[in-house]
Parts: sequence; structure tokens; C-alpha cells
Amino acid sequence: MLNDYLIVEKSALPDYFIRVVEARKLLDSGAYAQVIDAVHAVGISRSTYYKYKDKVLEPSQLTVGRKASLMLQLNHRAGMLSRVLSTVSACNANILTITQSLPIRGKASIMLSIDLSGISRSVDQMIRELSAIDGVDQVRLLALE
Repeated sequence: MLNDYLIVEKSALPDYFIRVVEARKLLDSGAYAQVIDAVHAVGISRSTYYKYKDKVLEPSQLTVGRKASLMLQLNHRAGMLSRVLSTVSACNANILTITQSLPIRGKASIMLSIDLSGISRSVDQMIRELSAIDGVDQVRLLALE
């Protein structure tokens, strides 16, 4: 998973990548409540924002270290969260926080904050193991700290 990332100087990127980050900051800060308002403020289209919003991160959002934030989308079935937690435990990682959404259309999102200080595998391997669980539709690394 970490092999999928590059660190690139902003000046080498098309300006719309930087504007996507700016729009996300405006939304996160509460300056704008609606995506349409934030994208107009920074001068990009909604489609550009949605295409890149989860792909363009600042270093403060993705730095390597001892903690990780993961977002998972699970099928709403009994025992799914338990399987995820067992897999994380088998990797000798410790759960710091769990946030779970209400299931909508048979899918639930969970966000895990994980302490990696004792991890026995690479983060990439843990993500592959989580992705391999039947009923886990998506695993996304949000940040490493």
C-alpha cells in the first residue's frame, strides 16, 4: 500500500490538486458547509473535487510512524467487526479508537485508530489481510503518524 504513494513538490503538480486540498480544508474548518460552495471558492469543479478528494493528501495527513487511521467498509453481517478486530490483534497491533457508522443499504463504515508500535507485520500486509476478510468491501489507509 505504501508503494502506491509518492511525495511530490507542490510546484510540480497541476494546480487543481492543491485546490482540492484547499476545498477540503474549507469544508473541514466549517467555513463552507456545502461542497459546491467550497469548490467555487477555490475555482474547481465538483467533479474534480470528488475525483481527487481521497487521493490528494498533505504530509500532515499521511506521515509514517507508530499510529495508523484506517477506514473500512463492511457488509452488515453479524461478526464482521469481530473478524476485523481479530485480524488487527493477530498482527499485534492495538486498537486505540473505533468509530462505526449506522449501516445504510447493508454497508457500515468503521474508522480504526491503531497503535502500530508492536506490529508483527508490515502495514501493507495487515491491510491485505483485512481486505481478504469475506465481507470487507474496502480498506483505505487514511494516515500514518
